[in-house]
Amino acid sequence: MPKRKKQPVLEEEGPKKTTLYTIKLTDEQMVMVKEWCEKRLWEYYEVDYAHFGYKGDKINLVGYKSGKLVVQGKKTEDWVTFVLEAEITMTPELGYDEVNNPEWFTDHAGLDESGKGDLFGPLVSCCVVATGDMVTEWREAGIMDSKRITSDRAILKLDKIIVETKGVVVKRMALKMPKYNELYGKFGSNLNRLLAWQHAKCLESALAEKKVSWGLLDQFSKQPLVQCALTKDSFAATDFDLQMRTKAESDPVVAAASICARAEFVRRMADLSKIAGIPLAKGASATVKSQAKELVKKFGDDRLGEFAKLHFRTAFEARGLPVPEKKAWKK
Repeated sequence: MPKRKKQPVLEEEGPKKTTLYTIKLTDEQMVMVKEWCEKRLWEYYEVDYAHFGYKGDKINLVGYKSGKLVVQGKKTEDWVTFVLEAEITMTPELGYDEVNNPEWFTDHAGLDESGKGDLFGPLVSCCVVATGDMVTEWREAGIMDSKRITSDRAILKLDKIIVETKGVVVKRMALKMPKYNELYGKFGSNLNRLLAWQHAKCLESALAEKKVSWGLLDQFSKQPLVQCALTKDSFAATDFDLQMRTKAESDPVVAAASICARAEFVRRMADLSKIAGIPLAKGASATVKSQAKELVKKFGDDRLGEFAKLHFRTAFEARGLPVPEKKAWKK
């Protein structure tokens, strides 16, 4: 009788270890991290906008002036658990997300926007609908609030990961600049009302594809403007709980929406820059004002609205127009 071939025993793969971790520290805690690294003779290196960068065995630490500490490398999880949490913050957080924030891992929607404070480029709204499994996968990939990611390249890379996730729903709205300027006036020159309308459209479109019971929105107004902008008797208006809170980007699904919104803004800005013939800057700085004046000189006053949000103070100044007094409005 032939002997049976012995089947190979497959070792069970454990959960993937965290290789990227970000946390906000106090000034005192940041000093403690620096001193800890110095005592162990870790290699120091300079990083833009950072107090320090240190390189250890299979791990890098960067302490930014904003108070953000970024830990990256194969030994991230061990260092965070046995040093950062045990000796510095004295608070166990890594690996406790499902205990501390169980709602993150339920099926829900997240909404965020990009471009609201930028003179050039559109106002982009985005709604993402995701499951708990997606959240776990995204967190391992380093998906976080887009405002904490300074590289456009990184934003586009993370956006690709999100939109290629099986079963995810991503809906975005970005009006062309002439249409944006037209609608701004139609919404009573109230940016928050226009933003609420865009969010409502994205939410309704997303829920038409995948229904979930609740969603989270980064609060930009004390009034429930998005809820009021929803189509009457729609699922979003009747059977869906849209919650609002400040700093909602800590929720991974809202963070995903912030990344997808930012990625679309980056792409639109690249397109506008090609038309303008210069790499348009973000924000509303002196550089942006100078570029706006350059566009007016190159194309004329009447074409600035193809690139810029005309209600911005900077847009009036660039055209040599008196800046209108701000209207009193309620949040």
